[in-house]
Amino acid sequence: MLVLLPPSEGKAASGRGAPLRTESLSLPGLSAAREEVLTELVDLCSGDQDKAREVLGLSEGLRGEVVKNRDLRTAGARPAGEIYTGVLYDALDLASLDAAAKRRAAKSLLVFSGLWGAVRVTDRIPSYRCSMGVRLPGLGALGAHWRAPMAEVLPEAAGQGLVLDLRSAAYAAAWKPKGEVAGRTATVRVLHAPTRKVVSHFNKATKGRIVRSLLTAGAAPKDPAELVEALRDLGYVVEGSAPARAGTAWALDVLVDEVH
Repeated sequence: MLVLLPPSEGKAASGRGAPLRTESLSLPGLSAAREEVLTELVDLCSGDQDKAREVLGLSEGLRGEVVKNRDLRTAGARPAGEIYTGVLYDALDLASLDAAAKRRAAKSLLVFSGLWGAVRVTDRIPSYRCSMGVRLPGLGALGAHWRAPMAEVLPEAAGQGLVLDLRSAAYAAAWKPKGEVAGRTATVRVLHAPTRKVVSHFNKATKGRIVRSLLTAGAAPKDPAELVEALRDLGYVVEGSAPARAGTAWALDVLVDEVH
C-alpha cells in the first residue's frame, strides 16, 4: 500500500540536526528536479524579501519564512514526519505509533511537496515554505514542473498494490495515476453525514485518523475493494463502488456524523 499525503502549510522548526543532504532523500529520480527548485528558491529568498514574499504568497507577518528558505542548505534537518504539522498530521500522530506501525508508515507514506516533489516520512528535511501553487520566476508553476519527473518515478514507487490518494487538488495535479495504476487507486472524501458536505477541518482530521487506523491495525489492502472492507472493519462508514470504466480511480466517501 502506498499512501499519498499533502504536506502541511505550517511546519515545525528545523532544529539542530545535520543539514540537508539532497542525495539521501528517497525517490532519487526526483533529485534533478528538486535541485532546480531548491536553487531557485534559495536564490529568490536571498534577494529582495518583498519580491520573495509576493512570489510565495506570504503576508508581511510571515517575512521570517523568507529567511527560513534562504538558509535551507545550512539549516538543521529532521525527519519529514516531524516537520509536517497541522490537522491531518496531529490526527495521524506518527510519534505515538508503536514500532511496527512506524515501520509501516516509513514504507507506505509519501508526502507531496512543492519543494521536494515527494518524500518519505523518514527523509530528513529542513523546515521550509513553498506550496505547490507557487510560480517561481525561472521555473514557472511548480505543479507543471513536477509532472514529468513524477510520471517517471511514481509508477515504480506505487509498486503492485493499492494507492490511497489523500492529496488536496493542488498536489494531486503534480501526478495523476494512469492506466493500470489508476485502476488500483482510491481517492477519499470525508463528508458530514447529515449534510453530505465536505468541511475542511474534519476532512483533514478524519484522513489522518484513517491512515493511523490502517497503520495500527496492520491492514494491507491490495486494491480499493479490499480497502473498503478494511475501513468498514475498522468502524468507518464508507460508500463507493468500482468505477464504470477500467483504468479509473475509485472515489470513496467516508461519512462522519460529528464535526470535530
